[in-house]
Amino acid sequence: MNKIIECVPNFSEGCDPEKIDRIVQAFRAKEGVKLLDYSADRDHNRMVVTVVGEPEPLKQAVIEAIGTAARLIDLTRHRGEHPRLGATDVVPFIPIKNATMEEVVALSKTVAQEAAERYGIPMFLYEKSASAPHRENLAEVRRNEFEGLAEKMKQPEWKPDFGPDIPHPTAGATVIGARMPLIAYNINLNTDCLEIAKQIAKKVRYIGGGLRFCKAMGVELKERHIVQVSMNLTDYTRTSLYQAHELVRLEAKRYGVSVIGGELIGLLPLAALVDTAAYYLGLENFSVRQVLESHLME
Repeated sequence: MNKIIECVPNFSEGCDPEKIDRIVQAFRAKEGVKLLDYSADRDHNRMVVTVVGEPEPLKQAVIEAIGTAARLIDLTRHRGEHPRLGATDVVPFIPIKNATMEEVVALSKTVAQEAAERYGIPMFLYEKSASAPHRENLAEVRRNEFEGLAEKMKQPEWKPDFGPDIPHPTAGATVIGARMPLIAYNINLNTDCLEIAKQIAKKVRYIGGGLRFCKAMGVELKERHIVQVSMNLTDYTRTSLYQAHELVRLEAKRYGVSVIGGELIGLLPLAALVDTAAYYLGLENFSVRQVLESHLME
């Protein structure tokens, strides 16, 4: 039986259509690999790609994309709202079908090693692949971003898992690992006050006493003259979409601010939507088996 693994690489380019297309090209028309989705955001200056495939062809496509991004993206000139460490910023692998987490961890390490050797880019392992507890959390690995990376890597505890002990001059470093499915969910607010979004994010994220499997930050959307609370839900079965949405809405009230929209980045599991629909509609004993399309996919 074929093993199917998902990969959701994040690249530090969300403005230049030509660069975006050339990076995505690494995933197109490749046997054993299927490009599911990609989305780019100008304010974040970031692109998120969702791709699935068998281990070996997926590995080759991801390594090719890392090389393309390193050639095209110069982080010394990069500006955007989203934190970033590298041209290819983070590369998570997720088990989907007939693949164990152990196998996906092994794949992430192979990709990190081969990409580091081929392109001279430092590679840090995170989440399930992390080589030490302090490297599990992406936010900790990415702290101080590209601008502070050279100084950070002088510390023994931040020696990369693969590659040189200094950053790539323009591509920085890349964080690679294995994890469970993650939902990237952003909530837009009817204010242009970034401090309000930051304060709400602080209350919502786990490190600030909020939801256990939620990471959050405040982001300014300059072109739209609004701000948003940008969230990653790292385990949607224990921190749901509706819980995150309702807590942001509740915290916004104290500032006299309203939620004016939401945004999903990339793909999400159907079960997460079913759970949210059941909550808002008050459905009793509702399950994904009651969704028509779920039977068509069998």
